[in-house]
Amino acid sequence: MKKQLQILLIEDNHALASQLVSFLEGIGWQVDYASSGKLGLKLAQQQPFDVVLLDLNLPDIDGLELCETLRATVDIQLPILMLTARDAYQDKALGFAAGTDDYMTKPFDLREMALRCEALARRRELFVRQSLEIGALKLCRRQRQVWWQGLPVSLTNTGVCILEKLMENHPYPSSRRELITHLWPQDEPESNVLKAHIYTLRKSLEPVIGYSIIHTISSIGYQLKDLGTTECSDSPENVNHVQVIR
Repeated sequence: MKKQLQILLIEDNHALASQLVSFLEGIGWQVDYASSGKLGLKLAQQQPFDVVLLDLNLPDIDGLELCETLRATVDIQLPILMLTARDAYQDKALGFAAGTDDYMTKPFDLREMALRCEALARRRELFVRQSLEIGALKLCRRQRQVWWQGLPVSLTNTGVCILEKLMENHPYPSSRRELITHLWPQDEPESNVLKAHIYTLRKSLEPVIGYSIIHTISSIGYQLKDLGTTECSDSPENVNHVQVIR
């Protein structure tokens, strides 16, 4: 089953944007739309995306400048696909120099665009951190194991999955919708099921940590806080811990 991608579309042509959103949502992806560069940058800074579709001819910020800003202030590994009518070699060279991962000239085949998005998302997955580390909290993806200050924490598989998503999004909150989609992409459970799993996760973490690190953000979802700054050298061998940088 193909992964449901989270797409940020930055495009000032409303007719084209509507067509793109309709197509992408039609194949099961989630799309956030910005009609200006400033709004697109704000959305990218507020939540994580799998791919950004970026038009170059924006009304407020040049697309090349916005691409460079996204690289510098959001996530250097965030896949960016430029969509533009500028088809000259020099335009493409400037696009790649600004930091884009791929480049498509208008008009283009929507199916090909989707294939390129999937390829960019897969490429990013190849370089995804095998281990997440924020302060005193560590999570190994491969072993599905969690440690606090070097002490192992026993969690259910669902608990590890929730914590993984919260750590990926840190320091930003994770919405309830995002967590539900991450945990149950096919069959969405009743609304109180996520709440029950969050409760179980908190109760599993608190005896080791001494307090709750999962905070409820009203009308949004959940966020990790108070993760400590202790660095421990007692991590299990053969675990490649990498500091999370946002």
